[in-house]
Amino acid sequence: MKYDLHSHSKYSSDGILDPQKIIKVAIKKGLAGIAVTDHNTIKGGLEAKKYETNDFKVIIGSERMTNKGEVIGLFLSEEIKSKDFYDVIDEIKAQNGIVVIPHPFDEWRYAAFPDEKDVKYIDNVEVFNSRCIKERYNRNASEFAKKYKLGVTGGSDAHFANEIGHAGIIVETEDIYEAILKNNLTVFGKTSTSLNHVFTKILKTWRKHF
Repeated sequence: MKYDLHSHSKYSSDGILDPQKIIKVAIKKGLAGIAVTDHNTIKGGLEAKKYETNDFKVIIGSERMTNKGEVIGLFLSEEIKSKDFYDVIDEIKAQNGIVVIPHPFDEWRYAAFPDEKDVKYIDNVEVFNSRCIKERYNRNASEFAKKYKLGVTGGSDAHFANEIGHAGIIVETEDIYEAILKNNLTVFGKTSTSLNHVFTKILKTWRKHF
């Protein structure tokens, strides 16, 4: 079963997709589930959850900007209020959520470059992000996770429908939470076109002015 663990809806400042649209496209592409991880809010995930079915799982998440870069919380039920890296992790853990560091070595984005002293706070590292332009960004993430024996994840980081399902994980169990937490999974993925970055920046700039 395939799951895309990183996507954005219209509730992100640089997103455009309606949550229901995300689910429709994900199902059409053969996914068993998807995590909606909007920037600094769980609104998209909460809305998407309404369209969950017996055969399709929706994971409520958020990609929170902190003073040390972005952190994803998966399996959330409440908004993350803090902006401090360690406090954000505490808030995620308090909800029994899973802490994921997305695109940690991507120099083009707000990556939370992991320090050795922070390893003990991290559950999983996103080792394949479809929006990582350079291959070494994902490779460095994978090497970091292996070095410190951390769990891994993958996600498309989709902001547009064409990106959904470009990356994610494959699991053999229906208990997706345990599979991620215990790292019983396989990561898959392909790189998205760099044009998606361009369109995202245009959308974000347009929204600032209108």
